[in-house]
Amino acid sequence: MIYLVKIFIPKGFRGITLYPFIFIKNKNDLENLTFINHEKIHLKQQTELLILPFYIWYGIEYLIRRVQYKNKRIAYRNISFEREAYQNEADLNYLQKRNFWSFLKYM
Repeated sequence: MIYLVKIFIPKGFRGITLYPFIFIKNKNDLENLTFINHEKIHLKQQTELLILPFYIWYGIEYLIRRVQYKNKRIAYRNISFEREAYQNEADLNYLQKRNFWSFLKYM
C-alpha cells in the first residue's frame, strides 16, 4: 500500500518504506516506476528478515558505514539494502528473478 504523506519522511528523502507501507512525499513519485520499484525491493528485504531484524540490521550497518565513511549521505548509500535497491531499481522485473537474501551480495 502506497501513501502520500510528509510527516514520516526524513528531510532530504523522497520516501520511506515501513512494512507493509510505502510513504511518499511527492505526488509525482506515485507514477515513478523506478522509485516505486526501489521501495518494493525494501519491502521484500523487510519480509525476508521478518521485519524487525531488518530495521536492527539497517541501523547497525548505518552506524558502521557512518564511522567508515564519516559522511551520513555516503554511509546511507552504502548500506547493503540500499546498494541492492539502487543498483536494481530500474529493472522492473528484478523482484521476479531476485534470489532470497540477495542483499548479502552488496555487503
